[in-house]
Amino acid sequence: MAQQPGGDKITRNIVIGMVVLVVAVGVAFSVLGNKSIGNAAIPSSVSKADGYGIVFNADLKNKPVVDLWEDFQCPICARFEATNGAYIQTLISEKRAKVVFHILSFIGPESILAANAAACSADESKFLQYHSYLYANQSATENSGLWSNERLIASGSDSGITSSTFKSCISGGKYAAWVGNVAKDGENKKIDSTPTVYVNGKVIDRNTQYFDPIAFAKAVEGK
Repeated sequence: MAQQPGGDKITRNIVIGMVVLVVAVGVAFSVLGNKSIGNAAIPSSVSKADGYGIVFNADLKNKPVVDLWEDFQCPICARFEATNGAYIQTLISEKRAKVVFHILSFIGPESILAANAAACSADESKFLQYHSYLYANQSATENSGLWSNERLIASGSDSGITSSTFKSCISGGKYAAWVGNVAKDGENKKIDSTPTVYVNGKVIDRNTQYFDPIAFAKAVEGK
């Protein structure tokens, strides 16, 4: 998908209710309906009330709430991460904001696999490290074969994740239904490009605030 100044536009319907079926030879994807799956396994720190997002500082009061909608194959998302990732991690570590990551998967099969793997990293308390790694090592071509389950497992080692649980979580597609639920929530909220960022429930301007660190910090914290 070509890089556009305003963000990656969804050129097809967001995948709804998509579930990964891992088999002995490769991975098959099937759409099992157009409703959220209520009994889907959800990763650590996920809040159904926050659109199935992976939440940091969930109990923080009287601080900004930042909702980030992204896709691991989106080149503009990688640019956004390079520009603001360290600042966002500071917001989290210093408890200056509640931050919710909504991992979409509309670009294709590798987006689904990467979203599932990121969910597995959340169970290992390594989501932020893994999130940064996936963007820093993003392929220049979508669905090129880079983010296979095998490569995603190997990427865990580079992010400090080596457990057998992490490996089986990825290879078994444990959070595939959760990926579909995030997609359904994105459709309900009419999220039509990535990245999309809301602060306190209001979308901020991608043309003026996403890629200017000072403007982004002002949008989030008012300073």
